[in-house]
Amino acid sequence: MTKTSSRLELTNILADILKATDPSMIPKVAYLTQGKLCPDFEGVVLGMADKTVAKALERAYGATPAEIQTLLRKTGDLGDVAAIVSRDQFQQALVPEKLTVEKVYASLDAIAKSVGGGSINSRITGFAALLNCASISEAKFLTRFVTGKLRVGVADYTVLDALALAFTGEKKNRGLLEKAYNLTSDLGFVAELLLTKGIGAIAAVKAIVGKPIRPMLAERMDSSESIIAQLSSGAVAEYKLDGERVQAHRSGNEVNLFSRRLDRITSHYQDVVESLTQVESKNFIVEGEVVALDGQGKYLPFQELMHRRRKYGVAEAMKKYPTSFNLFDILYLNGKELIDEPYTVRRQALEDLVKRSKTVDSSRLLVVPARKVTNSEQIDSMLQEALAAGCEGLVVKDVVSPYRAGAREFAWIKFKPEYRENVRDTLDLVIVGASHGMGRRAGRYGTFLLAAYDKDADIFRTTTKIGTGFTDLNLENISKTLQKDKISEKSPRVDARVSPDDWFEPRLVIEVIASEITLSPIYTAGLGLIRPESGFALRFPKFTGKIRTDKAPEDSTTVQELLEMYQSQVRQFKAEPKAPVKTSPLKQRRQKV
Repeated sequence: MTKTSSRLELTNILADILKATDPSMIPKVAYLTQGKLCPDFEGVVLGMADKTVAKALERAYGATPAEIQTLLRKTGDLGDVAAIVSRDQFQQALVPEKLTVEKVYASLDAIAKSVGGGSINSRITGFAALLNCASISEAKFLTRFVTGKLRVGVADYTVLDALALAFTGEKKNRGLLEKAYNLTSDLGFVAELLLTKGIGAIAAVKAIVGKPIRPMLAERMDSSESIIAQLSSGAVAEYKLDGERVQAHRSGNEVNLFSRRLDRITSHYQDVVESLTQVESKNFIVEGEVVALDGQGKYLPFQELMHRRRKYGVAEAMKKYPTSFNLFDILYLNGKELIDEPYTVRRQALEDLVKRSKTVDSSRLLVVPARKVTNSEQIDSMLQEALAAGCEGLVVKDVVSPYRAGAREFAWIKFKPEYRENVRDTLDLVIVGASHGMGRRAGRYGTFLLAAYDKDADIFRTTTKIGTGFTDLNLENISKTLQKDKISEKSPRVDARVSPDDWFEPRLVIEVIASEITLSPIYTAGLGLIRPESGFALRFPKFTGKIRTDKAPEDSTTVQELLEMYQSQVRQFKAEPKAPVKTSPLKQRRQKV
């Protein structure tokens, strides 16, 4: 599949693979095609270091360390190295034991669970044994799998399309599968349920405590007047805090926290866990913003909160950067799913949950301030209050809207002061390529090719190159981070008309600002939406210094958002009175003559 550039072709290939797979192995195949052993929220990471994998290659094939390193410098890919060093042995040996999905999964699972003293040697031994049974091609892809560089271009929605095609005969059933996936974030669960109980069971899927729900996202608007016009059925404005969005699940005495990317982050915020264990109800799913506090209990910026995202020294970080958990939604309570309830019902349930928890420190667990708004003046006034309190702005919500898991809709609308000044709001874009730097930037990347997400096609479409706003340290860290995502050719999930020096899997999201959205024939985001053969480009893009580790690539700014921002610019330009054209004194004299 690595040679396949069409997502449609990828889907068809994957559908054929799924149809030919033993039903009991379908969940495992769904995970394996994405380079995983289980859903992200289970926190199982294979993560074999390149040095460890190199030792396994030495042990499996008798290659020397020098040979491995020479080949690695030449190819830049341990998977290609594995294919090369395995070739001679494979040609000379008898037919090896055939690998099965069950054997591969069991071996990789055992490697992932090998921890503690002696675990490195155990991993080397286990992976070498697997390689000894592998063909040349299998050795290449197994090596890429364990190093986190599978690179077959299969995303969540590709798997859902393939499942719909393989087992219902129609892609249109993807919508039902996607809804079940949005409620459980577990492709293997959805695949197994589809095969064992059919599409009817998929349609009946409900939220499950312990499986994170894919978050509902907000659109943006540039004026309070347009927000009031959009939310004609009634609106409530909430403070938009500058923290980390967290979804908390409690079942009995067990509390689990999940990031916006659905990673399990319970260990990072034990003070939040402690607050939630004091809540009277013992079965719920809530969402909120974790925000760092200073010594006086005031909100600190998002960058300060990131000191809490660490493996070691957590206790010291808790003391230095205490947090508060500011709740804004409740999705499940005491056995009842609240997702389909209107905002007002969910908000009342959330407030009641916190009120009944009198033992909780009110500064550490609270409900985000909210107020009903009926006109633009009330929104503008509350925006100033939110900014004075250290918030980013507001999120204005439709009072009758349910919680739409995994959707980005105008039922929630972000409103910041920057939105009034062209494109002064930040954009979260994905790095899909880069070109080498010159001069001071020699030896690192100097410019990056960025893309926006097109959800309808499930691909990333390019919108700008960026080279400003980066410090030397930024460039060094980003260049180093990108190496694990480097691929030899453009990903099937990337649509581009330009060719950088290097391509990457669309994974790393960075925050940028720009002065304006323009049209350009060299970028593919929104190609043809405004003008034939032209897409959206950013004028004077600049890196803000923030890498959005809290966002998955699919959470990046969308092509639809770029379209709306461009249209907003056009409306604003037309509304502004044009300044009189000034004529120079010399030209005035000529006109008189």
